[in-house]
Amino acid sequence: MCSLDLFPPPLCEGHITLYELNNELVSGLQNDEEVYNFQAQTLGFPSVLIRKESLKPHCRLEHSAKAAFIHHREPVWKRSANACRCVELTPILFLILVPKWLKALSCCTLAVARWARAFHGSLSPHLKVRISADASRTGCSLRAFAWHPHTDKFAVALLDDSIRVYNSQSETVPTLKHRLQKNVAALAWKPLCASVLAVGCQSCILVWQVDPTSLSTRPSSGCAHVLSHPGHCPVTSLAWCPKGGLLLSASPVDTSMLIWDVATEICVPLQRVGGGGVTYLAWSPDGNRVLATTPSSVFRVWETRTWTCERWPTLNGQCQTGCWSPDGTHLLFTVEGESVIYLLTFLDTGELLGKVGGSKTALICADLSKTTFEIEQAEIRVGGEVQSMVWDPSGERLAVILRGDPTNVESKTLVAVFKTNVSPVFELLPCGFIQGEIDAEPQFLSFHPNFKKGALLTVVRNCLLHIPRLSGWSTGRISNIPFYFVSAQMSRPSPGRSPALFRSNGSSSRELFSEL
Repeated sequence: MCSLDLFPPPLCEGHITLYELNNELVSGLQNDEEVYNFQAQTLGFPSVLIRKESLKPHCRLEHSAKAAFIHHREPVWKRSANACRCVELTPILFLILVPKWLKALSCCTLAVARWARAFHGSLSPHLKVRISADASRTGCSLRAFAWHPHTDKFAVALLDDSIRVYNSQSETVPTLKHRLQKNVAALAWKPLCASVLAVGCQSCILVWQVDPTSLSTRPSSGCAHVLSHPGHCPVTSLAWCPKGGLLLSASPVDTSMLIWDVATEICVPLQRVGGGGVTYLAWSPDGNRVLATTPSSVFRVWETRTWTCERWPTLNGQCQTGCWSPDGTHLLFTVEGESVIYLLTFLDTGELLGKVGGSKTALICADLSKTTFEIEQAEIRVGGEVQSMVWDPSGERLAVILRGDPTNVESKTLVAVFKTNVSPVFELLPCGFIQGEIDAEPQFLSFHPNFKKGALLTVVRNCLLHIPRLSGWSTGRISNIPFYFVSAQMSRPSPGRSPALFRSNGSSSRELFSEL
């Protein structure tokens, strides 16, 4: 079992990680100008630095132009139709209170709706807390990030509810805005398509059609299609089928996850009792399985042929995050309140029609307990809960955000990188820590889907940028760290030239009672 004790110590203060070469992480000084020009010169990707102060608050009042028009009387049916756009029952009931003949019925219905909402909140108070925390994102000016699966472009959701699309082949940066684009929590590019972007919002899903050849920096809101379903909001997670035919959406307040046929705007709900809503979705790269986590101590794995699932309800806490191996046979996941990484293996579905095929035992493959390193006569503590975890498409690098303790000065939030091997035997080996600027904390991680020279890790950080005569500006910075290596899928070194990989002598396991 791999642990943080086997890692090399973190970098000294003032140094940042640049890249990996010859199995070693190379660093540079933070104040060196050549360090900041490295990404643009070597990788060709744009350097993104967005100050929070330059963005308008996401709760601004400019979403509607209603105040610019002279007020006039409207019939009740017309006001009710306008209220339907909010996808809420309460505003409509308030409007129906006006006619006397509907007042009594509307009052009763409104009372029942309030009681049901209060009852639902009392049963699941943690949902409101989690949604509020996700909406704030610790004050970071960047709220979501997504690489395109086939081209060198990515989308970034900002604090003011706008979305920017950056492309390494073009200097044009389109900005996507829509009146329903509020509290953006998820971005997902459609596979096998150059221009379709799905956006998870407060009240709906927006599917943008962004023309890659257009020179317009502000596409019209008519380029977005609205997908909505009663009770399915806010939408906090999206996942496309690897073939691009179906779209999955999830909401922490809806017990059903929805399968969308975007072309026809028709959805099919998949509902199971227990666990509350659905907080996170991850479609396996081979398209055979889907991971669906819940706000409680239950997560499910669905198979996509007959859409049956298995559930693991015996965890100590909720599943925090998870990621699939490139072949879809291994699932790594973490649990809230624990500092370990679990491993589940799945059999080939060729002979298991209608079955998920998951193992009954979850192996503990990595121990991320807090470890103390001594650097320049100072102690630094690293380890703890996992905030985010991503696996690169080649299956040879795993990046994990280790959440630090904000009350402890010696504790730091860092990105730990592991070397992984899936075949013929699963292996997890230490690589090193990724360190950014001073007062910068990683928020999101994402691997480039098609980096030809190894793996490219994108780190979205929230920084406190120190400027003369100013106390400090909160900024969002996107940086790329390349890992240069020859993929084992293309070429395996002979034993005579390369030492044998380390293999653990033992491993821990935990029984998980899977239920259909």
